[in-house]
Amino acid sequence: MKERIGIVLLLLIFVSCQKKEESINITPEDFHSSVDKVTEIMIHDIFSPPVASRIYAYPNVAAYEILAKNDDSYKSLAGQLRNLESIPEPQEKEKINFELAALIAHIDMSKKLIFSEERIETYQDSLYNTWSEKNEVVFNASKTYGLKVSEHIAAWMDKDNYKQTRTMPKFSVNSDDPSRWQPTPPSYMDGIEPHWNKIRPFVIDSAGQFKPLPPPPFSMEEDSDFYKEVREVYDISNEITAKGDESEEVAIAQFWDCNPYVSVTRGHLMFATKKITPGAHWIGIAKIASLKTNADVAKTVYTYTKTSIAIADAFISCWDEKYRSNLIRPETLINEHIDDSWEPVLQTPPFPEYTSGHSVVSGAAATALTSIYGDNFAFDDNTEVPYGLPVRSFKSFKQAADEAAISRMYGGIHYRAAVEIGVKQGRDLGRFVVDKLNMTAPN
Repeated sequence: MKERIGIVLLLLIFVSCQKKEESINITPEDFHSSVDKVTEIMIHDIFSPPVASRIYAYPNVAAYEILAKNDDSYKSLAGQLRNLESIPEPQEKEKINFELAALIAHIDMSKKLIFSEERIETYQDSLYNTWSEKNEVVFNASKTYGLKVSEHIAAWMDKDNYKQTRTMPKFSVNSDDPSRWQPTPPSYMDGIEPHWNKIRPFVIDSAGQFKPLPPPPFSMEEDSDFYKEVREVYDISNEITAKGDESEEVAIAQFWDCNPYVSVTRGHLMFATKKITPGAHWIGIAKIASLKTNADVAKTVYTYTKTSIAIADAFISCWDEKYRSNLIRPETLINEHIDDSWEPVLQTPPFPEYTSGHSVVSGAAATALTSIYGDNFAFDDNTEVPYGLPVRSFKSFKQAADEAAISRMYGGIHYRAAVEIGVKQGRDLGRFVVDKLNMTAPN
């Protein structure tokens, strides 16, 4: 009798020690948090706008491909993105939580692309511990598959020529040609990413596919079209800054500044302020659209993926033109020919003027988002609130893109042609990406 009681007690102790397995529920907010963490680290690491676009795209593709593997509503990008082959088939499908595997792949791919790996590892390890405690079997199976897909996407990524461009020569400044770009104050930095047009595109046929019309011919003759554009930047700047704190145009310029590295001089001290890139701003708008519509996990990742692909190809297209036309910035010409004490509202970024990166990228991103959420999608943009700027409201993604484009003239860093032709370049590219990609199955 005592032996029976002892066995029963042992069984009760054994059963009570068994950990109850819980389901691991991945929500859209988990993906928003992962993207936000990547943005936070990119700001810390000070990635240039073109490089930042690459950092967003690959993790999103990895996550999307896993979800598409298990959701008939979405179609794989294999064979649609340049040289992308199908991801591996899952070996333990019945044990895998595909949303969890997608998030793990997103985090792991992001870790491969940033400098401060320890920051994302701390975030990752905390999540891993939580998931493992809830359901070790499902976590391990999902992790194994997520990391396997991450390796597959990383192998594809490693052939996009990025590593090769790290060893290519710096941009050579031609000081004998008055139309050519010159480094600008206060840091007089070298031209950023002069070889970005050699990066393999995601969807577009080539970096030069959407080559825009050239800017007006360079001439500082006062009756020339080019000089009139230079003078327009100067006149608008003086007009809007004279309004002081009441200037809506200055507020627009500051809202869309998105310069990841702004040099600030205080006496003999120089330091940098860090902010998001233009691509990051539009990734923030993608988040806003997803949240407003209560998008589920799959649609959230679809939104991020389609938008980030359009942004990445837009940077390749824009940078191809920037270093082809190699056009001098307004600040340089205005200081030399019109007013040597003039300063733009925004700090001039370190690369050639034409076309406007904000304009191209905004046109492309807005077109991608419109294809998902429609033409008249009103939203409140709170992306810049962390940087002390108020919310701005828009009636559509197109309206936001138009404002982002003209903001560069208000900021004193672009001529009108770069803005107007740039946003068209972006929209043309965006339409091509939208038309080319077949990501959703018919309802």
